[in-house]
Amino acid sequence: MWRSKKFIIAMVLAAIVTVGSIGGIALAADNGEASQPQAQQEALLDKVCEIYEQNTGTAIDVQALQDAFAQAQSEMQSEALNNYLQNLVDQGKITQEQADQYKAWLESRPDVPILAPGFPDHGMHRGFGGPGGGFPGCYEPQTAE
Repeated sequence: MWRSKKFIIAMVLAAIVTVGSIGGIALAADNGEASQPQAQQEALLDKVCEIYEQNTGTAIDVQALQDAFAQAQSEMQSEALNNYLQNLVDQGKITQEQADQYKAWLESRPDVPILAPGFPDHGMHRGFGGPGGGFPGCYEPQTAE
C-alpha cells in the first residue's frame, strides 16, 4: 500500500512539473504584446473611438478621451487615498493632523517615477506592499525620540 502512495505522489509531482514547464514555455514564447501596456491602451482607445463613431455618427477626439481617463483615474486615486487616511484616523492609528501632513507631503513630491536599474516599468508604482500596506511612501522609518 505504501508503494502505491509513493507512486501516486511521484506521478502528481511529475504532472505538476510538466504543466509548469509548459506554462513557462508558453509565457516565454509570448510575442511581447503584454509588455507594452501603453501601446495596448492607445490601441484600445482608438478602437473605442472608432466603434463609437460608427454607432453614433459622432467622432470622439482620442486625446480628449485620454485626458478624461487620466482625470478620472487621478480623482479616483485621490478619493481612495482620502478614504484610506480617514479610515486610519477613525481607527485611531493616526491623527487628522498626521493625515493632513501626509497628504501635503505626497502632493509636494515631484511627479517622476523612480525605477531601480534593471527593473522594467510595468506601470505598477505601489511598491512591494511592505509595512505601508502597498501605498507608496506610507512607510517612514521611526526615529528615536
